[in-house]
Amino acid sequence: MTGKLIALEGIDGSGKSTQAKLLAQSIDADTTFEPGATELGTIIRKSLLHSSSKDLSISVEAEALLMIADRAQDIAENITPALSLGRNVVVDRFSGSTIAYQGYGRGINTEKLQDAIRLATDGLEPTLNILLDIPADLAMERVAATGKQIDRMEKLGIDFLNRVRQGYLSMASANPDNWYILDSDRPIDDIAELILSRVKDLL
Repeated sequence: MTGKLIALEGIDGSGKSTQAKLLAQSIDADTTFEPGATELGTIIRKSLLHSSSKDLSISVEAEALLMIADRAQDIAENITPALSLGRNVVVDRFSGSTIAYQGYGRGINTEKLQDAIRLATDGLEPTLNILLDIPADLAMERVAATGKQIDRMEKLGIDFLNRVRQGYLSMASANPDNWYILDSDRPIDDIAELILSRVKDLL
């Protein structure tokens, strides 16, 4: 028996990480996140998101390939073993993030990105992508309110986040059977209830 893979997607500040944890607890699923859920992923995450004045100079192509490499390792170490045991897996970001951030946001050809993603995932796709949609300005306010250090992606500004958000919405509208869009500008418990209801139908 094979478990199901459910991905939480959205721009930074959308609340997806919180909802991924709540969903995993509610359905007793394994959980992972990208980038950084493996030893290799930790190195990749630090290189990609570190926000000190000594940031590495990383081309957008290298950025995309590192994100995809992180996913390949996450699949090998965490996702595939769990799914093969019949466990459901909730992942905080998956392939949709690469298309949205490095494709729509950074301007890399999305078809070329898809080819690289297919190599890394061996065709594995989420049974359901849950998109927590939020205006970019509100998302930036939420991130600022946490007081956490701003990472490289967040430094790219509101125009970048608007492109990423539109990328997510484009993907979701093109494949409504595989995407579930929720307005994340509402109470956490309300969002969690809506997500759980949709996932229970799926399971």
